[in-house]
Amino acid sequence: MHMPREGKGADWLDVLDADLAKRAEEIHEDIIEQSTKKAEINRDLTADFWRIWLRFNKINVHLTIEPPTERFANFSRFPDQWSLKEDVEWGDFKDIQLIDRTQDQGRVGDSIKAWYYARDSKTHFRMVFEYCEGEHYYKYAGWKRIFSQYVLYDAALDKYDSAKVHDMLTDVIRTWYESHLRRDREIVLKHLKDKYEKGETFTQ
Repeated sequence: MHMPREGKGADWLDVLDADLAKRAEEIHEDIIEQSTKKAEINRDLTADFWRIWLRFNKINVHLTIEPPTERFANFSRFPDQWSLKEDVEWGDFKDIQLIDRTQDQGRVGDSIKAWYYARDSKTHFRMVFEYCEGEHYYKYAGWKRIFSQYVLYDAALDKYDSAKVHDMLTDVIRTWYESHLRRDREIVLKHLKDKYEKGETFTQ
């Protein structure tokens, strides 16, 4: 049988209860704010990536976009006449990617990838350029492709700066595009090495 709290012993529980209620409200508001911010970023970045896809497509460079177009776009004529869908849950997108499918010069898998991750109880946004360095034979696993990343942008979600992201994308896309026009993959890789921080290396 539940007994009502009485006397001074109940005071600390009342204080704790009020504190927990306040904390729950703060966290709820923070989650809503983060979800709204993610939706805004995802909407803008997906549209930007599709415009980049269109530009590369004009020089017959074939990229794959994630999320796929059926999730975010309506077309009156594919691919040029398009608009964003109205009923998209933009906050649900976990990552956004442009992946190069060009067969020559080892470009297959070269990509710009953006995603969210948690650190110190905060949501962060990261964008990288990922590329294949080649293959290596492992005794027990066979041939594996070696991938490396250059970190293009990394910040806490509440510190996200769209102007800096656009400046960075302008820089990277311009060089990536030129490397295709000149048919020289090393142009973009050298630029990344000279200007951006090396990230992770892994095998697949």
